[in-house]
Amino acid sequence: MAYGYAGRVLHVDLTTGSLIVETPPETFYRTYMGGSALALYYLLREMPAGIDPLGPGNIMVLALSVITGAPISGQSRLTIAAKSPQSEGIGDSQSGGFFPAEMKAAGFDAIVIRGRSDHPVYLWLHDGEAELRDADHLWGLETGDTLDRIKLEIGDQKIRVVQIGPAGEKLARLASIISDTSHANGRTGMGAVMGSKNLKAVVVRGTAAFQSADKEALSQLARWGVKHFADSDAASLGKYGTAGIINSQNGKGGLPTRNYSSGFFAQANDISGETMYETILQKRETCYACVIRCKRVVSVPDGPLPVDPRYGGPEYETTAAFGSYCGINDLNAIAKANEICARFGLDSISTGATIAWAMDAYEHGYLTQADTDGLDLHFGNAAAMVQLTEKIARRDGIGDLLAEGSARAAEQIGRGSEALVVAVKRQELPAHMPQVKRSLALIYAVNPFGADHQSSEHDGPYEQPGAFDYYAERLLELDLQSPQPRYSLQPGKVRYAYYTEIVYSLLDTLNVCQFVFGPTWQLYDTAQLVETVKAVTGWPVTLYELMKVGERRLNMMRAFNAREGIGREADKLPPKLYQPLKGGKSDGMAVSEAELEQAKDWYYAMAGWDVASGRPKRGKLSELGLDWVADLLNLP
Repeated sequence: MAYGYAGRVLHVDLTTGSLIVETPPETFYRTYMGGSALALYYLLREMPAGIDPLGPGNIMVLALSVITGAPISGQSRLTIAAKSPQSEGIGDSQSGGFFPAEMKAAGFDAIVIRGRSDHPVYLWLHDGEAELRDADHLWGLETGDTLDRIKLEIGDQKIRVVQIGPAGEKLARLASIISDTSHANGRTGMGAVMGSKNLKAVVVRGTAAFQSADKEALSQLARWGVKHFADSDAASLGKYGTAGIINSQNGKGGLPTRNYSSGFFAQANDISGETMYETILQKRETCYACVIRCKRVVSVPDGPLPVDPRYGGPEYETTAAFGSYCGINDLNAIAKANEICARFGLDSISTGATIAWAMDAYEHGYLTQADTDGLDLHFGNAAAMVQLTEKIARRDGIGDLLAEGSARAAEQIGRGSEALVVAVKRQELPAHMPQVKRSLALIYAVNPFGADHQSSEHDGPYEQPGAFDYYAERLLELDLQSPQPRYSLQPGKVRYAYYTEIVYSLLDTLNVCQFVFGPTWQLYDTAQLVETVKAVTGWPVTLYELMKVGERRLNMMRAFNAREGIGREADKLPPKLYQPLKGGKSDGMAVSEAELEQAKDWYYAMAGWDVASGRPKRGKLSELGLDWVADLLNLP
């Protein structure tokens, strides 16, 4: 008997309307586990290189993992992958909520979507059945209205939905996919891919009970999490959410301010998680079976910028992107921008960062009010930020240009505005600063889908003076025993970055939350992750085997990019990061380009890749059971 996985992958051809169910063998699940690695298996095998990411040739995969749906914290995660319309390399995005567990209960491990419908449709999955339904009447609707209409149409209030809003329909490269109305697969432009296929939504409902190999062992792990949560480092996420780190980041000089010109924002406390908790927070939400309850729900019932709690609330990245990035300390305006992103389906990080770029360009004179539809885009103008967010969502006026993202907008505007872009592989940087967390300079540069703050462990737990003593036992499991000097990027720090990148790659393949499972501060450690996989599947897995799964996923991503002509030359940081920061504890700090290039040499060598090109070698791919990928790349 198969435990943990449904054993069914649905193949959808939107051009022909065909729906075919594949039943992969157990070895397939043991090799790829789910999430990103499973998605990449189909993208590499079935999609030729060089296709238009917004054309019918792109393939989109929605993937769960072998432990999705288990009654334990942190497992209800969904990966969506396709060729990215932002980077034109691999696109990869995760979200939480209730959709993933419901999709597993509906009897499917993954959905592989090809082609393009000639009219809007949605996909309806229920207890092993699948059908495509007309969505003409839903096209143009915001996410809340779409969810209401589908619930009424199907006649079931318990359905779960992932959907695009008007931004995805209009192919905004910053478009996200929204789960129900408040969780988002936000990065890499997956909403635009879904819109290009005329696919409005995927709707799921399932009643199958989750089956695990060792129910008692799984129950013990779940009870352990509930018992120890209050004493864990993850506990603060429950009370203050991720925005609870605003003040600490600011105190370290690591809060991106005024388009990454500074790491210090004098009004940081005005937008902090503590201030949110004391003012506009209405309640906390959670994902399926999770004890942490980190999801914010905010409400501003009246005033010039009312905020609907249906659309959740801003997390740290969103708060920083619409707040300190833009020099804005108006928490109400930030919450409104977050609501617009959820209603229309926009990635809040890239949207806020693109607005910050526009404000920087405006202050430098590269953009004028003649370009901005009359908007005054000086840093700190909260009203203009909210207006511009909606313009991007609607592709209205200058919003049509900015919906392409800051890198493409700068390419079109020119005038020197290119020097102000803060993006890697055309994806805007998140709100953890590589000038202060030096290993992120490397990870941001080399990450296959652009700068990402959740692709490795950050520097703090492995720095002295710092928290290493507290985390030493956990890091010993990864053979990381030599804490590094603060702000360093020497071989020991590169090794730490690479090893924890493999762990995080595993987490995105097992589709587990990085606030719950991980190598340092999270609720469960890597040994407990191994025990969770054992209890669910019955497989006698080891940490070594699971690390190889994470490594397999990372190599497949690099292989996808290599096939698209993306290698070391794209693993670079924006020039603005080489300029000294101004103000706060990080005053004068900058990333060193020479230091980064040396770190890349060490990193590629540790990964077993070609140092000159940054691309995987056949020997490494063969070690990981990926000879077929080496053949696709025609490697010697």
